[in-house]
Parts: sequence; C-alpha cells; structure tokens
Amino acid sequence: MAIAVPHPLGLTHKQLFWVLHLGGWLAYVGLGSLSTLAYGKPGGYAMVYLATGATGAATTLGLRYLLRACRGRPPALQLAVMVLPILASSALMERAGRHLKLQFCPDCQPENALMVFAYALGNIYVVLAWVGLYLGITYYRKSQDETRRALAARTMAHQAQLKMLRYQLNPHFLFNTLNAISTLVLDRDNATANRMVQSLSAFLRHSLDSDPMQRVTLRQELDALTLYLDIEKVRFAERLRVETAIEEDCWRALLPSLLLQPLVENAIKYAVARQIEGGLLRIQAHRDGDRLIVTVTDDGPGCMALEGDTLPAGNGVGLRNTRERLQVLYGDAGSLCARNLVRGLQIRLQLPYETSTSAAERRPGRDDAR
Repeated sequence: MAIAVPHPLGLTHKQLFWVLHLGGWLAYVGLGSLSTLAYGKPGGYAMVYLATGATGAATTLGLRYLLRACRGRPPALQLAVMVLPILASSALMERAGRHLKLQFCPDCQPENALMVFAYALGNIYVVLAWVGLYLGITYYRKSQDETRRALAARTMAHQAQLKMLRYQLNPHFLFNTLNAISTLVLDRDNATANRMVQSLSAFLRHSLDSDPMQRVTLRQELDALTLYLDIEKVRFAERLRVETAIEEDCWRALLPSLLLQPLVENAIKYAVARQIEGGLLRIQAHRDGDRLIVTVTDDGPGCMALEGDTLPAGNGVGLRNTRERLQVLYGDAGSLCARNLVRGLQIRLQLPYETSTSAAERRPGRDDAR
C-alpha cells in the first residue's frame, strides 16, 4: 500500500519547483536592475538582465529535464552528459543580452574568438548555481520523503504489532471460558451456563470494540476487568476473592486498554484454580513521582521458574505479551517484573504516569506549534 507523504508547506513537488525556479530568476533580474542603478547606468540597461534572465529561465528548464533523465546514473556519467549543455546555456544567455548591451557599450563587441568564448562563460556561474541548487533540493527532498515514508511504515508496523499482541490474548482467554461453559452444560447447570454466556458476551463486546492502540484511565481499565472477573466468579464462586487498593491520583492515570486482564487471568489459572480453597487476588496502584506502579498479587504457590525479578522469556503467553506491549509502547520507561513472596507471586508493572491532560500537551502537533 502506498503511503501518501504531504509536503510540509502544502505544495506539491511540481508547484514548489515553479515557485523556486521563477522566484530565483526574478531575483537575478532584480539584482541586475539594482546594480544598474548603483553604477549609474541608463535605465534601459536593465533590459539586458531581463533578456539574460528570461533566456536563463528557459534554458535551465531544458537542463532540468536532462538532469531528471540522468537521475540514478553514476556521477561521472552525469557530469560528462551535463558539461556541454551547461556551457551552451551560459552561451545562449550571453548571446541574448549582447545585442542590447552593445547599444549602451559599443566597445563591448568581442574582437576575436577567444573573447567570444570568454563572454560565453560569463554566466556559467549562474547556471552552475542553478544546477547545484536543483540537485541539492532534489536530493534533500528525496531524503525527506524517504524519512517520512520510513516513519510512516514504522508507525504502521508498530500499530500492527500492538494489535497482534492484544488480539492474541482473546483466543487464549476464550478457550478457557468456553471450556468452563461446556463443563456447566455437561453438568446440566443451564442457569449458570446461561449467566456465564451473557457475561462472556458483554466482555467480548467491550474487548472487540476497544482499540488496542487507545489508552484508557485506570478506572475504565478496572471497569473492563470487572466484566472478566464476573465470568470467573461464575466458575469459582466463593473460591475467588478480589481486593483492590488504588490511590486517588491513580484513578485517572492512563494505561493501554486491557493491560491487566492477562495478568489477572494468569493469577487465577496458577494460583486460584490450583488450590482447593481458592485464593485471594489483590490489585494495587500507586504513584511514584512520574511513574505509575500497578501490582497484581496472588496468594498461590508462586513461580518456581522465576529467575531473579524477571520471568523467563518464554514463560506464558499473557505475561510475555504484556511485557512486549509495554516495551513497544514505552521502551525502557515501561517494565514488567515478577517476584515470589512468602506466599504467592507479585507482578509489578511500571509505566510513565500520564493523564489525558498531560498526554494531550505532549502531542506532536502541539510541540510543533511552540
């Protein structure tokens, strides 16, 4: 899919060329006319610069098409092809202004071939300047376009990766829930199965409607998590106990949508489900300066595969995806760490503390306007 790259000035490349081309040659004529006044020459002498500038504007258009035809060729070949056209362009400019110049300076008539050649090279610096500027702007524009395309492509890949990580969790959770509903149906507990299907429908609707690129407040995240916990409470009843402890400043803090669900699901799977008496799940959040700290703690058997404070790279789809989402979104500013407690396992998330107001102040559009 092609990526459209708008010009920062709102001009197409063709429009930008004509603005610079005509503006440059008008500036050449204007400076020549000012020099006419500065050196006390007759007012009509400005027509020499007008004729020279008009000829230069026309001949450099031909050079433009030649340069475009040579684009991508080796520099040595481009130089060999352009030498004669550049000399011819300079000679045509001198010839266009010579007839008018002789009306004011009869002694300026060249007396021999050497003088004709010298006069012909009189405007070569102007032509070379035009060629240099054209090549410089062309390569700069190409570099900028490639940079914008690379950034756009990287952004698209970034979004696709986040969506892949988020949507990978849905089948993982869905399998466990449908398996539980199947068990209820086999046990002929139709009322509970029906209630669980309704809860599953509400959670999936919320999950599919939410954008994985969008960040939500912690309050909204916990509201969505409640939909999931309603399903699990049908399965575990009194065996599943949930406690929350959220500092007041953290309710409006932003975090990726459905970030906590795989952590809670993991805790239920390994801590609550494996104990006859069930277990306690505690969700806490507090602010530490410019960081938001969220912890999910259970009172299960812990994780024997834990290495230090970091889970092994291949440990669990939910934990691995959560860690990768934080890495993609926040880089080194976001992290997931785990540690065994005396009883249970604690997952600790660290990410920048941002609210909707602070995030809006850091949008690129606002930064560019400063």
